[in-house]
Amino acid sequence: MSLPPLVEPAAELTVDEIRRYSRHLIIPDVGVEGQKRLKNSRVLCVGAGGLGSPALLYLAAAGVGTLGIIDFDTVDASNLQRQIIHGVSDVGRPKAESAAASIREINPLVNVVIHNTALDRDNVLDIFAQYDLIVDGTDNFATRYMVNDAAVLLGKPYVWGSIYRFDGQASVFWAEHGPCYRCLYPEPPPPGMVPSCAEGGVLGVLCASIGAIQVTEAIKLLTGTGEPLVGSLMIYDALEMTYRKIKVRKDPNCVLCGGNPTLTALLDDYEDFCGAVSADAEAAVVDSTISVRELKEWQDAGKDIFLVDVREPAEYEIVRIPGSTLIPKGEILSGAALARLPQDKQIVLHCKSGVRSAEALAAVKAAGFRDAVHVQGGVLAWVKQIDPSLPSY
Repeated sequence: MSLPPLVEPAAELTVDEIRRYSRHLIIPDVGVEGQKRLKNSRVLCVGAGGLGSPALLYLAAAGVGTLGIIDFDTVDASNLQRQIIHGVSDVGRPKAESAAASIREINPLVNVVIHNTALDRDNVLDIFAQYDLIVDGTDNFATRYMVNDAAVLLGKPYVWGSIYRFDGQASVFWAEHGPCYRCLYPEPPPPGMVPSCAEGGVLGVLCASIGAIQVTEAIKLLTGTGEPLVGSLMIYDALEMTYRKIKVRKDPNCVLCGGNPTLTALLDDYEDFCGAVSADAEAAVVDSTISVRELKEWQDAGKDIFLVDVREPAEYEIVRIPGSTLIPKGEILSGAALARLPQDKQIVLHCKSGVRSAEALAAVKAAGFRDAVHVQGGVLAWVKQIDPSLPSY
């Protein structure tokens, strides 16, 4: 459905602005009026990472008057494969500051507002209230639910995107005109079921595909052009090069937008609600966790252990802890690999950072290996604390 423009037009465009945005101005559906609306718009991008990078660059190039960036992370070398707003010289620099510098280089007419902080329940409403539209570039469920809840309570639309390996999704959630994120996903998936991009990877250019959709939807909402993805979910398969659109209906029983939302909706403990590990895994790791230094001491002392790497084969090829045997987590959880575990040795499990090994530990203990342990911090901690010569990812 068509919706009215989200913002009023600015008073005028300068000669420099007319020259810069001329290719917009000659589009009948945008024109001078639409460009004035973009100039008068205030858009916040949550995250300056994979999705935030193309979104911020194109929002700036399009002439959005005020761009807010909220991100508390710093640029890492592993980001550069997809987070194109940052460069080699930005490694170690706060992402919000790096992104702001790139935006100013592309379009000095844009007013950039930096929020170099973590988004939380104490600041989300105050920050969101300063903007007309939110672009969600987050990569975890806890923050996605927080973004949704704040947008609903403030009556603001937000453009959502999600990416994983070769697949992407995008939509516009605006409770006044359609469903919210909780209508589509009332509850997060069980812990460990959906790997993060850090665990499963993402094709770098996929960020551009989904980020471009997000910016397109933002421009349509701001200018009142076309039919935005309110009430629709766009699904992109890069391997098949297909797009398909699915209708999403507002849930009359939605805990947030289906009733009378109040500030109490933001009192959820989002980290617990979207817990990184299951309750079984949390119970399993109690008194069954060792550090990488303890693992190294065990190895040096010749302790009779069976070290299991529960990551995926592609990760095992990148870097591994010496002496480890690859048995992916899925094979342990299904029970298929339990017969490969020796009964006469202590089982030691590890993964990339400690989340997947905690889930595997619960399954191993349930199978009778009561003295099994897992390694806190996983292979990343091993590289950092034991052998920095190994590659990290």
